[in-house]
Amino acid sequence: MTYPEVRGTLTENRSLADLTWLRVGGPADALFQPADLDDLRAFLAALDTAVPVFPMGVGSNLIVRDGGLRAVVVRLGRGFNGIDIDGDRVHAGAAALDAHVARKAAQAGRDLTFLRTIPGSIGGAVAMNAGCYGSYVADRLEEVQAVTRTGDLVTIPAADLKLAYRSSAIPPGHVLTRATFRADAGDPQALEQRMADQLARRDASQPTKDRSAGSTFRNPAGFSSTGRADDSQELKAWKVIDDAGMRGATRGGAIMSPKHPNFLVNQNNATAADLEGLGEEVRKRVFETSGLTLEWEIMRVGDGPDQSGE
Repeated sequence: MTYPEVRGTLTENRSLADLTWLRVGGPADALFQPADLDDLRAFLAALDTAVPVFPMGVGSNLIVRDGGLRAVVVRLGRGFNGIDIDGDRVHAGAAALDAHVARKAAQAGRDLTFLRTIPGSIGGAVAMNAGCYGSYVADRLEEVQAVTRTGDLVTIPAADLKLAYRSSAIPPGHVLTRATFRADAGDPQALEQRMADQLARRDASQPTKDRSAGSTFRNPAGFSSTGRADDSQELKAWKVIDDAGMRGATRGGAIMSPKHPNFLVNQNNATAADLEGLGEEVRKRVFETSGLTLEWEIMRVGDGPDQSGE
């Protein structure tokens, strides 16, 4: 395969394991790290439209299977992580870390504190309508900018993304480059204290020091189409996993965290197959004991070890 010339970095047959929080997975056909917006646009405009493109953030919510990914992975970096605040609008590059956006907004007296404990970057947060402590991206997002497969730069209103519980309708092949949020005013010290309290609460209940990818499964019920919790019907994935006796369950080097059973952890050099296989065991056991079908929150992409084509 001959790829277009770039000013950034393009690496063929690049392992993705070290780019994901779970540290598993085979190689992508190519990894493209654009130098800037113009580099990204030119590359996508010149790339054969038959070649799949997979935008990837910091890999905080991702399992890449052991056989790798038959696609060009686009990973945005330094040229896409800017954070600008203009009145009650916060403009954040897709590669900006959620936590950094929350902190910089708070320093300017703007409240995006719900982003502070969400692992990953803004592009992924938009794609998954990430949320925490009752607030979601859908509550604050106004619009995004994206580059299409033909290299066009487009602006998409938040309403067109159809943000729902842990999902969005970003058009296939689009690479998000920036998001604009509306943020209410707040006292910087009070916002900092709120974020400190949220971090303490998270660290007390979740295995933040372990090699995980955040919540493994979506909560099975009790959420509206906008992603807001309905406390009268709320049902937590961790509870049904616990009730099914799968807290601490293992497969190969993978384990369902004893601290929080909805966290899948690479405990001892697990493979992607170990992790995904354990997740499927959990889904099967939960269905057998409760009749509920858990849906994956972690994205799983690529080929199994016998499908790599090597």
